[in-house]
Amino acid sequence: MANLKITLVKSLNDRVKVQVATANSLGLRKIGDVTTQPDNAQTQGKIKKISHLIKVTEA
Repeated sequence: MANLKITLVKSLNDRVKVQVATANSLGLRKIGDVTTQPDNAQTQGKIKKISHLIKVTEA
């Protein structure tokens, strides 16, 4: 199974609570935070919710 490297590139200030909670569930709290997540349906759904705030690359 492939992994995805997810980087937070935009601030979570003044965002909808759902978007902040989604970023936090991925382990992203500050700009520049990087996390590695498995490429599965749950992670893909979270990525779609906050795609405008993150950068995704294959790890």
